[in-house]
Amino acid sequence: MKIREFGVERWMDLYENQCTYNLAETCVESLTVDQLLTLTGKQDSILDELRALKLTYGAIEGSMRLREAISAMYEHQTPANVIVTHGAIGGNALVYETLVEPGDTVISVLPTYQQHYSIPQSYGADVRILKLREENAFLPDLAELRSLVNGRTKLIAINNPNNPTGSLMDEKFLGEVSEIARSCGAYLLCDEVYRGTDQHGSGYTVSIADVYERGISTASMSKTYSLAGLRLGWIAGPKELIHAVAIHRDYNTISVGMIDDHFATVALEHRAAILARNHDIVRTNLAIVDAWVEKEPAISYIKPKSGTTALLKYALPMSSRDFCTALIEQTGVMFTPGSALDMEGYVRIGYANNRNVLEAGLAKVSQFLAKRGG
Repeated sequence: MKIREFGVERWMDLYENQCTYNLAETCVESLTVDQLLTLTGKQDSILDELRALKLTYGAIEGSMRLREAISAMYEHQTPANVIVTHGAIGGNALVYETLVEPGDTVISVLPTYQQHYSIPQSYGADVRILKLREENAFLPDLAELRSLVNGRTKLIAINNPNNPTGSLMDEKFLGEVSEIARSCGAYLLCDEVYRGTDQHGSGYTVSIADVYERGISTASMSKTYSLAGLRLGWIAGPKELIHAVAIHRDYNTISVGMIDDHFATVALEHRAAILARNHDIVRTNLAIVDAWVEKEPAISYIKPKSGTTALLKYALPMSSRDFCTALIEQTGVMFTPGSALDMEGYVRIGYANNRNVLEAGLAKVSQFLAKRGG
C-alpha cells in the first residue's frame, strides 16, 4: 500500500524540538503529572490507586469506568457505543480500515487532518474533496457537498471544530450535513478532537454521534484535555460500527496501557476543572492573536470560533514553506506552512500554548514582517 507523506507530521518532526517559540503546537498547553493530580484532587491518593493495578493487558476495549466517563460527554451514547483507541489518530485510521474498500466514494473537507483524505485514497477509494473557503467562513458549501455524493458514497469526513481554521458547525448545520449523508446512506465521520474548546458557553458543540444515526465521533485526550502524552482516544458511534471496528482493532492494538486508561479516567471524571483552566487559556490567547492580527497589515484571517488553531493569510511574495523556514531560522518562531495542509498561501498558528511564549513569539513575527515591508 502506498500513501502520501503526512505533511504536518513531517514538518513538526523537523522543527518542533528546535524552535524557541512554538506557535505550531495544537494542544492546549500540556499538563504535567503534578498539575493533573492537583486539578483532580489526587495528589494524596494516586499512588494507592496505581499500586493496586496488576499490569496485564487490561480491558481490551477500554475499561468500563473510562468508557462511562467518555459516554457521559455525549447526549445519547452509552459505554457500548464507545471503543478506546491509540489516540484519535488511531480511531480515525480504524474507521477507514473498517469501512472503506476500493471503488467506494469518500468525501472529505479540506483543509483538515490529512488522514481523512490520504488514508482512503491509499485504499483505492474515489476521494472527492470539498474545499472550505474564506467566503463561507470556512464552513462546507452544502450545495457543493450534495453535488459530490453518489450511489457509492460510503463515508463523508468532516472536522468539527475544524483544524486549522477554527470554524464551527452548530447543531442545525450538522443536521443539514446529516441529511445529505442520509440521502445516500453514508456514514458521517466527524473528527471532534477539539470539541470542548468553543470560545463561548460550555465549550461543547453537539457531537455528530448524537445528531445522526450513522454518525461517528472520534476524539482524544490530546487537544482539549492537554494530555497528548497518554496517547489515548476513542470512537463513539453506532454499536454495529463499534463491533466491526473491534475486529480490526484486535489486529493492531489489543488494548491501551492500563496506566494511560487510569489517568484518562481520572481526568475525564474531573474534566470541569481541566476545562476551566483550558477555556481561560484558549479564550485569553485568541484575544491576544486577534489584537495582533488587527495591527498587522500583511496578515488577515477568519477569527476562529473554536479549537486551538487559526489559518493566517499573509501578503508576502513567498511560498508558505519558505515563509515558515525563514521565520524559524531568523526568529526561532515556529508556524506550520499551509502547503503542509494543502492550503498554499496561508500559515497555521497554534495559539493555546503558554501565553508568554505566544506574546513573545508574535512580537518576533512582527519584526520579521516589518523587515519585509509587511
